[in-house]
Amino acid sequence: MSDRLKAEREAAVARRNLLTQDAMERTGISDEMIGELVTRFYGRVREDAILGPVFAIVQNWDEHLARLKDFWSSVVLMSGRYHGSPMRAHLPLNLVGDHFDRWLDLFEQTAREVCPPAAAALFIDRARRIADSFEMASATVAGRIASPRHVLRS
Repeated sequence: MSDRLKAEREAAVARRNLLTQDAMERTGISDEMIGELVTRFYGRVREDAILGPVFAIVQNWDEHLARLKDFWSSVVLMSGRYHGSPMRAHLPLNLVGDHFDRWLDLFEQTAREVCPPAAAALFIDRARRIADSFEMASATVAGRIASPRHVLRS
């Protein structure tokens, strides 16, 4: 690797670290909070009548939860810890509107319980955007057209 490329990568890591630190300071979000939210939320999901059967395909919950914690760290703190294709993993599940609505209901309830208001608001905003994105992609794969339903418009 050239010195220039190495310097550019180091600068990018430094910028990401500053963004992560800023997000943590503004919202109070920490790795511990992300862990608590993910663990509590997916505990509820696994017991839920609508979502439980969908998530029954998960073979190793410890591994899955670790991946989800990295995902949410990347989403809300821009940590860059998650490397994967969540859309590709979810498309074969044939998810419909009720799945996304229930996922958001449980997620929002859990975020408000676990997080202070600024952190909960950030998690909820990102979750709504993710739900809309996944729902629109699922509809497209099924030959339907879907519009965003969850992101609040001003």
